[in-house]
Amino acid sequence: MALIELQDVSKLYGFGDATTLALDEVNLKIEKGEFVAVMGPSGCGKSTLMNLIGLLDRPSHGQYWLDGKSVSRLKPNQAAKIRRDKIGFIFQFFNLLPRMTALENVSLPLAYKGISLTRRLKLASQMLDRVGVQSREYFLPSQLSGGQAQCVAIARALVNDPKLIIADEPTGNLDSSSSLLVMELLADIHKMGNTIIFVTHNPELTRYATRVVYMHDGGIIHDEKIEIGKVAARARKVLYTLPTTTEESDLAGVSALMKALPGKPTKRAKRKKTVIKPKASKRIKKKPIKAVSGKK
Repeated sequence: MALIELQDVSKLYGFGDATTLALDEVNLKIEKGEFVAVMGPSGCGKSTLMNLIGLLDRPSHGQYWLDGKSVSRLKPNQAAKIRRDKIGFIFQFFNLLPRMTALENVSLPLAYKGISLTRRLKLASQMLDRVGVQSREYFLPSQLSGGQAQCVAIARALVNDPKLIIADEPTGNLDSSSSLLVMELLADIHKMGNTIIFVTHNPELTRYATRVVYMHDGGIIHDEKIEIGKVAARARKVLYTLPTTTEESDLAGVSALMKALPGKPTKRAKRKKTVIKPKASKRIKKKPIKAVSGKK
């Protein structure tokens, strides 16, 4: 049984003529223990896909199963519980609370499980040691380097022992040496059996993955399994030959998806450029000025 299964998943934002089709009938299965890289140009739907998989958003159309359970139409409190227990998030900009120490940031997810403060701090310290930054546990985020801050963020993602780790461009805000440190850490975590999905623009980072999914215009255009340690050959070719998605090309009609019956295949909405025609200006006829007489 797949850990993640998406079937004909679409995501729409807005309504009427201002509707944006962010994901267009995506079908995807990810097995337990996979290390999946998601690539594609900016605006192709990578982050939207991560938000849906991470239960930060819901699909407009289609079905999503997580660990065998349908999670397409969960209530907010139900989604929050699954996120807390099964999913760890790593963000490009770390998202650490600035007034909390590294130790407090990592221990925070455990507070929602009702674990005592002493136990929380002990588990958080052990996790910081695991990612190599225990010596910085009393530092504030502003006192950490980019690489150290991301390691703290990874420790926070792991502290609840999640089944799934979602990393949205985890190296996007780091220099090359810090990027290498973070990816090596994720590779070690994967070896322990964790399932990891990460978004990247860097073809070189595909060497850490077991599989690469390529996206464009809200859909998956290619999916390949690769050997760890080798850069995916198609990564460079696909990534740099596709045209960049524009705001106009993302606009699409909503009627095809919204009127479709459940279970029936939906036709892909045609993407049209919105052309605004200037209104013709009206000429104002000038009236002749009458001479003003001095007589009353």
